[in-house]
Amino acid sequence: MSMKATLCNSFSSPSPSLCPHLSLCLRNPNRSLAIETVEGEITDEPETKSVARRLILLRHAQSSWKDRSLRDHDRPLSNAGRADAINVSHRLQQLGWVPELILSSDAARTRETLQLMQEQVRGFLEAEVRFISSFYSIAAMDGQTAEHLQQAICKFARDEILTIMCMGHNRGWEEAASMFSGASIELKTCNAALLEAAGNSWDEAFALAGLGGWKLHSIVKPNTL
Repeated sequence: MSMKATLCNSFSSPSPSLCPHLSLCLRNPNRSLAIETVEGEITDEPETKSVARRLILLRHAQSSWKDRSLRDHDRPLSNAGRADAINVSHRLQQLGWVPELILSSDAARTRETLQLMQEQVRGFLEAEVRFISSFYSIAAMDGQTAEHLQQAICKFARDEILTIMCMGHNRGWEEAASMFSGASIELKTCNAALLEAAGNSWDEAFALAGLGGWKLHSIVKPNTL
């Protein structure tokens, strides 16, 4: 799955008479590599730079236990949860972490969290959204959420998408955030872990960062930045 590319130098003891520009580049490693074409023209070879990719792992807002007859999957948000969802949407907007793709559990409390965020910040409304039913169940399975999130992201994300938000549940979400970053992360309701890695595709970003290689930018909470 890795797409790492290695540049190998196949020249040994290059002669300046063959390409004076090449010997100049070797004396000055900060100079961009120049290639002489058959026609004698000099062209600069662009360097391939990895792109920063950002992953938001957001736990749903606080849910209500008022109606005990409801299935866990169908519980709505509490009043405090609705306020937190509104608050955290503005926090993410202030930080510039508005996703282009949102992958979410289909549970009622995650749907309602997202709906409130979309009503507050236009960028969340404009993002592509996919509801993934397995996000609800996988979060209860020890050690499986991180791999499941990686598979879902690589399946649905196009390379031009640079910021993705995954919405789900504990214990899986804070477990995945901890595994990706290599740090011990606690995600209370409506907390979001902001993670960064580099790669020219999402497949490459996961391959290069592995487990523990994602940079933890911050933890966003409803009441603090």
